[in-house]
Amino acid sequence: MLKRIKAFFGIVEGKPLSSEPLEKDMKKYLITCLGNIGPEYVDTRHNIGFMAGDALAASAGVSFKSCRYGDMAVMRVKNCELMLLKPSTFMNLSGVAVRYWMNKEKLPLENLLVIVDDIALPFGAVRLRKQGSDAGHNGLKNIASELGTQQYARLRVGVGNDFPKGGQVDYVLGRFPKEEMEKMPELLKHVGDAVKAYCLSGADFAMTHYNK
Repeated sequence: MLKRIKAFFGIVEGKPLSSEPLEKDMKKYLITCLGNIGPEYVDTRHNIGFMAGDALAASAGVSFKSCRYGDMAVMRVKNCELMLLKPSTFMNLSGVAVRYWMNKEKLPLENLLVIVDDIALPFGAVRLRKQGSDAGHNGLKNIASELGTQQYARLRVGVGNDFPKGGQVDYVLGRFPKEEMEKMPELLKHVGDAVKAYCLSGADFAMTHYNK
């Protein structure tokens, strides 16, 4: 454990993510949690990706540390190492951070999963897909642009769409109401379980058991 902690702090110092090789059968995944940095965006609908990342890290007892293009926490689930990334590039440039870490860690596209808010789904709905369009989401749009493809998995978390015409921006940058925040721990646990299932058992298993 001490070696892992030292290796992780190497990120801050500009050294490689890990100074020791993964165990023989260990698989590495980049779990990109989308959101905007800054206290004014805390607990807003557009930041549910950040919230999911925080909940996953807390469940594993690990903390986020500053790294290139964002904050990162590294956790292990059985034979998988999950790199939880919260980009510091703001939503519209999320792809810059994703491309950097995918290239740095030499990860294939199937080892990328993006957690993102979705106004097309009611609050609490979860949809994991192997690929798809950006559906107008600027974070997904930039990731596709930087990677040159939309063939990557994304886990959409519904935030609802109860806003008047022209009110989308204010809605997604608004905070969740009290009644939804009370349900948030259960929702974030479900999202975290879906992420683990994706890494351990694959997209098909995760979609079958965790899409709701």
